Amino acid sequence: MQVTELPAEGLKKAFQVVVPAASLAARRDKRLAELGADLKLPGFRPGKVPVAVVKQRYGTAVAGEVLEQSVDAATRQLITDRGLRPAMQPKIELVNYAEGGDLEYKIDLELLPEISMPDFAGILLDRQKATPGEAEVDGFLATMRGRLANMEDVAEVRPAVVGDVLVCDFAGRIKNEDGTLAEPFQGGTASDMPIEVGGSGFIPGFTEQLAGMSPGEAKDIDVAFPAEYGSADLAGKAAVFAITAKGLKKKVLPEIDDEFAKRLGLPDMTTLRKQVTDNLQREYDAVARQNVKRLLLDALAERATFEVPEGMVTGEFEQIWQRVEADLKEGKLDSDDQGKDEATLKADYRAIAERRIRLGLLLSEIGRSNNIQVTNEELGQAMRREASRYPGQEKQVIEFFQKNQQAVESLRAPLFEEKVVDFVLELAKVTDVSVAPDALVPTA
Repeated sequence: MQVTELPAEGLKKAFQVVVPAASLAARRDKRLAELGADLKLPGFRPGKVPVAVVKQRYGTAVAGEVLEQSVDAATRQLITDRGLRPAMQPKIELVNYAEGGDLEYKIDLELLPEISMPDFAGILLDRQKATPGEAEVDGFLATMRGRLANMEDVAEVRPAVVGDVLVCDFAGRIKNEDGTLAEPFQGGTASDMPIEVGGSGFIPGFTEQLAGMSPGEAKDIDVAFPAEYGSADLAGKAAVFAITAKGLKKKVLPEIDDEFAKRLGLPDMTTLRKQVTDNLQREYDAVARQNVKRLLLDALAERATFEVPEGMVTGEFEQIWQRVEADLKEGKLDSDDQGKDEATLKADYRAIAERRIRLGLLLSEIGRSNNIQVTNEELGQAMRREASRYPGQEKQVIEFFQKNQQAVESLRAPLFEEKVVDFVLELAKVTDVSVAPDALVPTA
């Protein structure tokens, strides 16, 4: 095999490779002999079919097979001999090949960059610590109390107040620019719908305007769909809903006592309060973990100044941009992106793609250099957690992972990242800072 390195820049490499005709012929003859040993044809004893006959029957297929195998073997040898670390699959271009002649082809590839380890001890981070107090536990119990409330019909005839549930029929229509109303739109009509007055889950201003209505009363209410509403046909448009109130219910809240705890499957309030406290603490710790991880990744990104493979950045950008284009079509673009032209959006998201690739390469190198690995036991636990999300289908989910290596890798990658983050946090200078629970919010 003859290899000539061609001019290239940065992380890119290019080579001209020539595989001698004799090497191709030897590989071809070996393959034809293998086929002939098992071939059965009328008039010939098994394994005694002449090579010329085997070649006549299978020569074209074998030639293609040998070509592919030769390119693959030569490329692997080149990469091994030169100690190259490709970032992506090499691009192969056939330059010259004819039966009986040499094979000549070109390899274009991008290499992984040389990555030096940052000074982890020089990374200074504040890690928030929050502890649930009585007020937070009481607030959580109050929310649970609301969910366990009983609904009772209101016997007296009175206007609905915030917190009541009004049973309504309604039909919504979009308001045209000339003030006329279009036909009722799909999904905008319902019958006997219980709606909490002043509650959430509807268009802003909808439930608030139900206050003061009494059963038997009808009225029209004006609302406006948010600009970021899920349906592009309705987003940002004014609408009128014809409302008919048919019944009124009120919430009857249970007492927060031992009986309340028993309704939740626990023996008493002491046990319930402890469970709520523990759950809140886990939630706070998870948020704190995400916050300090974001700070760490920002610090690592500042220290990651190596060149990144352009092909990897382009691939990541194209995946991101597909989602952005879908959001544009559906009117779901993030508020931060609204008003930007396409060129600006592409520049912004390409920068995001480059940051992701750079951080991914750095985290991968940290893990590789420090022998950080995801064990089979950890993967098994992740599979079982994922399977538990599909009650009754756990066995099928596990079998899916067992047969799909790509799906397994989708579990391995985040586990690996978390282990690398833990490793770096151990080496960085992390200061725990106590904060109030309401100050513990995810870092932007």
